Amino acid sequence: MGGLMAGIARTGATGAGGMLPELLAWSSSLQHDRALMLEDLVGSAAHVTMLARTRIISVEDARALRDTLRALYDEARAGTLHVPDDEEDVHMAVEAELGRRVGAVAARLHTARSRNDQVALDLRLHVRDQAAGLVREVAALVELLAGRAEAEKDVLIPAYTHRQRAQPVSAAFLVASWGVGLARAAETLLFALDRLEMPLGSGACSGTSLPIDRALVARLFAPWEPTRNALHTVGDRDFALDWTWAAARVVLALGRISTDIVDFSTSEFALVSLDGAIAAGSSMMPQKKNPDVFELVRGKSARATGNVVALLALMKGLASGYSRDQQEDRLPLLEAGPLARGCARVVSVALPHVRFDAERGRRGLEEGFTQATDLAEALVRRGIPFREAYKAVGALVAMAVDAGAPLRSIDAARARAVHPALDAEALRALDPAAAVAAKESVGGTGPHAVDAQIAWLKARSKALASAGAAHGTLELLAERVFAEPLEVS
Repeated sequence: MGGLMAGIARTGATGAGGMLPELLAWSSSLQHDRALMLEDLVGSAAHVTMLARTRIISVEDARALRDTLRALYDEARAGTLHVPDDEEDVHMAVEAELGRRVGAVAARLHTARSRNDQVALDLRLHVRDQAAGLVREVAALVELLAGRAEAEKDVLIPAYTHRQRAQPVSAAFLVASWGVGLARAAETLLFALDRLEMPLGSGACSGTSLPIDRALVARLFAPWEPTRNALHTVGDRDFALDWTWAAARVVLALGRISTDIVDFSTSEFALVSLDGAIAAGSSMMPQKKNPDVFELVRGKSARATGNVVALLALMKGLASGYSRDQQEDRLPLLEAGPLARGCARVVSVALPHVRFDAERGRRGLEEGFTQATDLAEALVRRGIPFREAYKAVGALVAMAVDAGAPLRSIDAARARAVHPALDAEALRALDPAAAVAAKESVGGTGPHAVDAQIAWLKARSKALASAGAAHGTLELLAERVFAEPLEVS
């Protein structure tokens, strides 16, 4: 039976006996593209519907095919569909299974279709389902971060540049920065979704002479439009590059959040603590409380980035049209969604178990020189040129360093010896809370500025969730396709 089934896509001209088993096994993509089974069944159902509506095949044959495709779809969703391993790919496996169930009518399924445009459709359906799902999950995480920012407005911590203490900020400001990064990454997902087009009907490379209706199929997959050029379509993996890049952007944003938490949970920073529900232990050191979950998220960004590079390298220098090289798109494309969605879910679950240490944050601000810029700007508000103020405060910092004391410990008398404008009124800028409250420029850490950022995150979360919902799910798409009439009066 294996030799017969593996010969569906062969003729006397190509050697009807089938490929050598060891070559078939080595070149088959079935192991990986079983993950596309649902997409293949939905795409085939849409194709059969179009063939019936254009009267290329009879309604009776189309009904037999689509009803069986629906049965296969239901079995695949339930995890009870089993197809042999002796086919080149998922497309031939489906056609072979149809042949076992409906007999000779299965031979009509592939009318006006090539595996080249068929896989192009399956992959786009997969990207659509996974990207829309990831958008929805990122939207929920952005909303979570907006709520967490609201709860952390009164906690003050140092911000860091070059991983050195820089300026005072609120913890709310830090959390809002995490949310903005994720929201921006999600916008690349929407870009990838909005550029998807309907490839079916492109055939092997030049379309078909049969009177197909590509617009009908595109309507079933609305809001898609038919692709513009068949030769480009079958060799195109731009959509896969857009998708893996967007998924990598999300994982990179999650990785940066994770790095902050990993660093800030160390005894050296101690700005956050992890409760036992998310911390891992050490097999040897009983005192350890490790941020393994966040380290793993950060580590998975390497794989997410690698998926983009793999596809770029795969497509580099390929000629126009389809090449079998493109079969190697499966692993990076199929991994991108589960990888990114898994990271988003883990961070969403773990973040509520991360606690900011307000006392440690306060000490970190009082012990060092993080308010130096705020003091310089206080002088600027008095009309002193910035460079003059900058140098005066720099001299004051040097004085504090020589004294082995924090900047706030320098009294007004000693400060005026450095510059006459450094009086008690100016030195009030060294209060961390005053420094934070003063930064009300758009995007700053001031309370009103942070409130605006939180409002933007909430609005953006709703917009992302709505956009993700608009693209739907593969399940909803399947219901629409299988319900489409096979004939119109």
